[in-house]
Amino acid sequence: MKDYQMYIPTYEDMLDAHARIGPYIRRTPIRTSDYLNELAGCELFFKCENFQEPGAFKVRGASNAVFGLSEEQAAKGVATHSSGNHASCLSYAAMKRGIPCNVVMPRTAPQAKKDTVRRFGGVITECEPSTSSREATFAEVQAATGGDFVHPYNDPRVIAGQGTCSKEFIEQTDGLDAVVAPIGGGGMISGTCLTLATLAPETHIIAAEPEQADDAYRSFKAGHIIADDAPKTIADGLLVPLKDLTWHFVSNHVSEIYTASEQEIIEAMKLTWKHLRVVMEPSSAVPLATVLKNPEAFRGKRVGLIITGGNVDLDKLPWLNAA
Repeated sequence: MKDYQMYIPTYEDMLDAHARIGPYIRRTPIRTSDYLNELAGCELFFKCENFQEPGAFKVRGASNAVFGLSEEQAAKGVATHSSGNHASCLSYAAMKRGIPCNVVMPRTAPQAKKDTVRRFGGVITECEPSTSSREATFAEVQAATGGDFVHPYNDPRVIAGQGTCSKEFIEQTDGLDAVVAPIGGGGMISGTCLTLATLAPETHIIAAEPEQADDAYRSFKAGHIIADDAPKTIADGLLVPLKDLTWHFVSNHVSEIYTASEQEIIEAMKLTWKHLRVVMEPSSAVPLATVLKNPEAFRGKRVGLIITGGNVDLDKLPWLNAA
């Protein structure tokens, strides 16, 4: 096994990951909408990672990490910190392998995501909703448990796993002019870069981010990582900053980062619920929000959008809170 803490994953690692995780993930479908195509002025293809069993794309990277562990490593279990989807997906993968999983989650994380973690057997320790509190609390948990640290995104095993999504996407659509995915810590975007740089280098990779958590946008423009400690946005899956591995991919392969306001995210979420008829969480609506906000950048093109997750608290939908 490579020293994964220092290793930049390769296209071959992505192919290995796809073979390794095949029994534990779904080849998620593509959805389209004539109405949304007309509204956006381009041809939109939505990759529905919300249809994964734990409800998010992160089951790909989590499964690659968990099932890549030696028996000796696996005996101690795994541990992580996460606002929700990585926690639930790592718990799911650990359950499938029959090993313990400890996760640190912000106390403000959606109840639906906490419930999912516990349903898959994950043990939750809560922290304050800031990067510093999350990392400090996690250090205590890992010291107590000894579990293998599977970082939510700054881990080459995770990035290689996330890259399998774009491999399927290109195969299912016969090619795309651009792929747009949400960006928080950058795991999905990094996996997208990893795969498309080899498989479809002509495809532009666009990152989409909330205006109220736009540290990746500011990092991209400045040419170095700018980290916010505790941003606030309804897109709770996009609260964490870039790290060294994900910055490597973002800085070398991403064509542009666009941002959307909270209201634009809500409106895009409502549009997709209504016209795609699928449940998605606010973070997943950011790509469509940015496409609709920047029509000149996408007009007439074949554009792939990754619906990264569908874990929502139905009693606290953002348009209900805004009413």
